[in-house]
Amino acid sequence: MKPASGRPRLNMRIVAQRAGVSSATVSRVINGSPAVKEETARHVRRILEKLNFIPNPIGTTLKYGRSNTYGLIVPDLTNPFYPEFIFNFEEVLIENDHELLLATTQSSEPKLVSSVRRMLMRHVDGVVLMASEFDTRSIEPLFEHRIPIVTIDRRRVQEGTGDVAIDFEGGYRQAVLHLQGLGHRRIGFIGGIEGIRTSQIRLKAFQKALQAVGLTYDPNFIRYGDYRVAGGDAAMRSLLKEQRRPTAIMTANDLTAFGVLRALHTSNVGVPSQMSVVGFDGILLGDAVYPRLTTVTVSPRDIARACIKALDHSKANVTERGLLLSVGSSLTVRESTAQVRVRI
Repeated sequence: MKPASGRPRLNMRIVAQRAGVSSATVSRVINGSPAVKEETARHVRRILEKLNFIPNPIGTTLKYGRSNTYGLIVPDLTNPFYPEFIFNFEEVLIENDHELLLATTQSSEPKLVSSVRRMLMRHVDGVVLMASEFDTRSIEPLFEHRIPIVTIDRRRVQEGTGDVAIDFEGGYRQAVLHLQGLGHRRIGFIGGIEGIRTSQIRLKAFQKALQAVGLTYDPNFIRYGDYRVAGGDAAMRSLLKEQRRPTAIMTANDLTAFGVLRALHTSNVGVPSQMSVVGFDGILLGDAVYPRLTTVTVSPRDIARACIKALDHSKANVTERGLLLSVGSSLTVRESTAQVRVRI
């Protein structure tokens, strides 16, 4: 059958004729098979590029049982951390000849179930699940179909499932040392959502950091937020009601720190003259707020590479326990922290 233009529809057989090879050879080149000599593969790729031939990914999936696609499920696109991560994750995937299938849950269990179903329908080769607080039943279909899974900061692995942990302990230790060096002894903390595992990991990391440098952990200086600006704002306003206040605040993420800055500004508390503030994530907006935010930076590119390494491992060893990898962090000092000047 010919298209309306009267020209024959471009297919793998025509590409093979133009390249002077078999259709099987073209198929192997498209799918990255090592069975084709590199010189031949380069020649076929030149012909593919010249003809602007786009292979049918559905046909490839049906024939080979794989899609060269990794799924990524994130909880929220309004947090700038996730778009920055997606950008880096997709770039690393492209470097490894993989495609990205993105889904968001908005922290909704039904949407997570729907996202998992999409992943199965597209025959993804693996899934990175950044929505780490979930009911295991929601992702049970992935286990049943032996789809490799990588989670973020659950710090648990099992058969076919790996995890990438952020080094909160090291990051918070750097931040506490920085604040201690500036003369701060009363350091508060605004965490994430109370009761969830990832929030507890951050709080415990903060406690260990204080202990490591000989500072006192004061429960009166602790509040919970919701990883968003509004939560950080409300938590900071609550702390300001304390008769004895901290002189510095550390937070679970940068959005929380932005909320802290807003609350302090509207309460006429100077930053950093009366209160120093430290975030965690290192999102690009931290360099745009005023004052520019001192924060613990985690490279989204490093997280992406670790996720793909863990996925590749489980893809090749789906019946074995996944990898437990760690991604480091480093302190980025800006204008939101300074020497203690006024005890408030």
